[in-house]
Amino acid sequence: MELTQAGLFLKARAEEMTTLEEKTLDQFAHLEDFVAGDVYLGCGETQAMRLVIDALTPLGRAYPQVHFHFTSGNYAQTFDALQKGVLDFGLLCMQTPPEGFIYRQVPFDDAWGVYLREDHPLAARQAIRPQDLRGEQIILSRQLLRDHVFAHWLGEAATELDIRATYNLVYNAAFLAEQRLGLLISFAGLVPLGAPAHPGLTFRPLAPALSSHNYLIWKREQVFSRAAALVRARLEEVSGSNRQGFAGASAEP
Repeated sequence: MELTQAGLFLKARAEEMTTLEEKTLDQFAHLEDFVAGDVYLGCGETQAMRLVIDALTPLGRAYPQVHFHFTSGNYAQTFDALQKGVLDFGLLCMQTPPEGFIYRQVPFDDAWGVYLREDHPLAARQAIRPQDLRGEQIILSRQLLRDHVFAHWLGEAATELDIRATYNLVYNAAFLAEQRLGLLISFAGLVPLGAPAHPGLTFRPLAPALSSHNYLIWKREQVFSRAAALVRARLEEVSGSNRQGFAGASAEP
């Protein structure tokens, strides 16, 4: 006996249905192992984000149905979104962790410094002191304007600071410094230097050195989705390790 054309068609469809049935039964049998959903994380401009991404990479590979959504913003924007529940997690760069939140410190500190033209007289210095900023037009983060630690670093120079422009995220502010419209104070490593990105720009650290810590935070008694809970568990697992451990921990979920 040989199957007719209709019989071959029916056989193929029957095999597809039995395969789908087996797959469905298997998924239900392992439903507790299946994780899918969206995770929302707000972050400022910081190289500490590389450590966070390295820590989350094993999850991304093990759970392809977990989707990550990153929102860039300053401290105020990220903090407000966390309070409202729009974000699950926030990565904040600050001197001390915020009150009322659970936090884990990321082992990376961002160093403040000045982006300026290579032909600017201050580019000849190894580092920029508070008195060097007198008489200079400054491009400053709005967050730094409210930072008492920066005011303490400036000392007497704080009263003479000539703020030409303020910024929220540093990308566009770098073009101002490139066009000699002011000295840009920001974190090291955020502005790509040299052609073709920003020809003629260089960076000098502050003296005495000024840096900010990075904290991963989330609300107390936060109700997480299964995907977000998995991310929290991973962050808990790698936090408290040294820099290499945080970035390179490879324990499978």
